[in-house]
Amino acid sequence: MSLKYWLVICILGIGWGMSFMFNAILLRELGPLSVSMGRVAFGALGCWVYVIGARLPVRLSGARAMGLLGFGALSYAAPFAFYALGQQHIASGVAGIVNATTPAFAVIVSHFWPGSERATLLKSLGVVCGFMGIVMLSMPVLQAGATSEFWAILLTLCAPVCYAFSVNIARAFRDMQPVVLTALALSGATIAITPLAIWQEGVPHVTRTETWLSLMMIGFVLTSAAFITFYWLLPKVGPTNISTVTLIAPVSALVLGTWVLQEALLPEHLLGMAAIFVGLLLIDGRLIRRLRRSGADKDQPKG
Repeated sequence: MSLKYWLVICILGIGWGMSFMFNAILLRELGPLSVSMGRVAFGALGCWVYVIGARLPVRLSGARAMGLLGFGALSYAAPFAFYALGQQHIASGVAGIVNATTPAFAVIVSHFWPGSERATLLKSLGVVCGFMGIVMLSMPVLQAGATSEFWAILLTLCAPVCYAFSVNIARAFRDMQPVVLTALALSGATIAITPLAIWQEGVPHVTRTETWLSLMMIGFVLTSAAFITFYWLLPKVGPTNISTVTLIAPVSALVLGTWVLQEALLPEHLLGMAAIFVGLLLIDGRLIRRLRRSGADKDQPKG
């Protein structure tokens, strides 16, 4: 894979890690449901600008529209809301690390999903490592008796669970162009979350410049532009290579949370992240396969 594609993967990973920092900024003025509403609304708008500008065909039946409404709520509105709800009590870096457990939950859901991939021993070990990382992240708040922070971690975990289910449900929309699917799903997410957000938190009243800038950044750049880039890159590098984004995003979230937001960085955060990274490597399997091939080559007689 060429260097320019690796550069795009790194930018995507850093960008998606930044989203947790922008969540923290938005929560200073907006409620968590309004944060989700703003992100999916701006994200949908950005995607539709691209779809219309590129003249991509959009064909949609009534039944499929209802399906996309639910898919958008599960894939975007609910996870974004769960992260914002959790970040009311936990640091953005911790939320970013929790996000990295998505492949572990995907292994579990896919194992039981009809027609999907069964979990291997290696992937199962990766899942165990991922949950060990969550336990390590939870240790400081458990030891301090911070019940609200512990429940916030559990609430944040609901976001990767949503992603794990949505990855499998997405197979039903394989006949659609990815950018069109994203535009429709984000529109469905906006329709789903808006009444709930206004009912619970009222009509958002934004007065700070930093809030508007964060909304535009997290919506237009880190949602619509990032997903358009992701789907452009996917056929060029393959799903295995692009999955390395999940290794970059939590590092970005932790570094930015500590550096920009002055959040506390605890040894348990690093240990938890390390355990989750080991889990991701086991689930991915590439490193293990390379080590096995290297060992097999060394064992072969020369001459």
